[in-house]
Amino acid sequence: MNSTIHQNLQRVLSSLPNGVRLVAVSKFHPIESLREAYESGQRIFGESKVQEMTQKYEALPKDIEWHFIGHLQTNKVKYIVPYVTLIHGVDSFKLLSEINRQGEKNDRVISCLLQMHVAREETKFGFSLNECRQMLAEEEWKKFTHVKICGIMGMASNTDYENLVRDEFKTLHDFFCEIQQKHFSTDEDFKELSMGMSHDYPWAVEEGATLVRVGSMIFGVRNY
Repeated sequence: MNSTIHQNLQRVLSSLPNGVRLVAVSKFHPIESLREAYESGQRIFGESKVQEMTQKYEALPKDIEWHFIGHLQTNKVKYIVPYVTLIHGVDSFKLLSEINRQGEKNDRVISCLLQMHVAREETKFGFSLNECRQMLAEEEWKKFTHVKICGIMGMASNTDYENLVRDEFKTLHDFFCEIQQKHFSTDEDFKELSMGMSHDYPWAVEEGATLVRVGSMIFGVRNY
């Protein structure tokens, strides 16, 4: 076993309080690295490419929770719906509708997070706060029987300015509380706030994250 992966994993896990779960971001890393993390006890892995995640799913133990954390195209949904545990990046009603359609075909209810765009960068995907408010208010999503909205996901700006990053995380947390109260107050499954990565997850935890997505601190720099 690569003791470095084991040690890195334990270091990250020991920094997380109760109630915060670690998504080990394993995208672009070889199956052997995931297996080492698995043997160290990690069960939640995050991938951003459909084909890569499917290959890893087929090669690794079946008690792994596969979280899709990348930008998901509607025409790729069908490939991951048979086994995915949580889709973090639902950034449109169209995508939510397709996940529901494929979930029905597979007789599965697919857990999803709504992706919010709060960062300064234009490259980030996601709903604006008002777009999400409008989508939820229209209530068409309530007709979907094979998706379960479990919370929201977002990324902060890629900057070392702690106050800006914390402010964006706080915006996500406040919005989570707002829509939880307005649309999901009786839904105990609506409980996840996915935010924070290797460089900023401690701040995300302090601002209310329940899921953090950490890759390079565990596996090292990704091999593109």
